[in-house]
Formats: sequence, C-alpha cells, structure tokens
Amino acid sequence: MKDLILIAVVRSVFNNEGFVLVDSYSDFNDRFFNLKTVYIEFFGNSKEFIVEKADIIDNNVVLKIKGFDNYEDAALLINKNIYVDIENAVKLDNDTYFIHDLIDSEVYRNGKLLGYLKDVIVLKSNDVYVIKDLEGREILIPAVKDYIKSFDPKEKRLELVEDCDLLYDED
Repeated sequence: MKDLILIAVVRSVFNNEGFVLVDSYSDFNDRFFNLKTVYIEFFGNSKEFIVEKADIIDNNVVLKIKGFDNYEDAALLINKNIYVDIENAVKLDNDTYFIHDLIDSEVYRNGKLLGYLKDVIVLKSNDVYVIKDLEGREILIPAVKDYIKSFDPKEKRLELVEDCDLLYDED
C-alpha cells in the first residue's frame, strides 16, 4: 500500500448533490482546490477516488467525490478519513514539518536522550510538542526556535536548545 497522508475527515453531507463537509487537518485549505484524486478507506483497503469539485463555504471545506451523486451516496462517506499520497502532499517551507514526521521522534537535550515526541497540540500562537520522558512523565515544549535547535525528519531526531526550561505537565 502507498504511503498516505491524512488531510481531512468527512463530517456530514452538505447537500443533495453529493457534496460532503470535511474537517481539514491541513493548515492549507487552498490545497483542496488542486486535488485531482484522494484515497478513502473502505473495509480496510484504501481506494482512489476522483475529486470533481472543492469549495470553501462559510470557512468550511466541501468536496464532491465522483460517484457520490446524491445525499444517500454521500452519507456513506461520513466519518471516513481522506488521504493523499506523498506526491500530492503540500510542499512545506524550511523548518516546517508534518505532524506525522514529528510523532515518535527521539528528543535530545544536552546530547542526552530525553524521551519521545508523542503528540503535537496545535494552537493559534504556536504549536506545543508533548514529549514523554524516559520516566513516563509528559513534558510540554513550545515549538519555537527558543526551544528547538534542530529536527531531522529522516532520522526522527529532535534536538532541543541546551539547558532550555522544561515544563512538566503536572506543573
């Protein structure tokens, strides 16, 4: 199976013409306008579908998937995840990464393994990395240059700035 990237989930049917309302997991809603195909999982298998149209209505992304032409057809898509293949992933700026690239990365501080990045909390001001340390405690780190020295997505290695303050979740 191809490497797929989750970009949205279908929340509801939008109208009687087969359009669906989706919750986007992308920071780039314009990306939906360039989609020719997407992958949707049915019965454990990812199937490729053609995107006939995309629109943004009242700040919501709506999609029309070929073959889903009425309310009943589109209702089959509710709660289904929508994926794209790597070739159709959004191209990111330098020092910007997909959350799936960050998850499960080793986190180092002062050259020593601190723990593993387990989640990313997306906030308006900046993201926050949730790190599980070697003792099982959660540490919250702002995803800003004052805390992050470097990240290597191929090695899945996040290096924190030396001696940065750590905020444990129970603090």
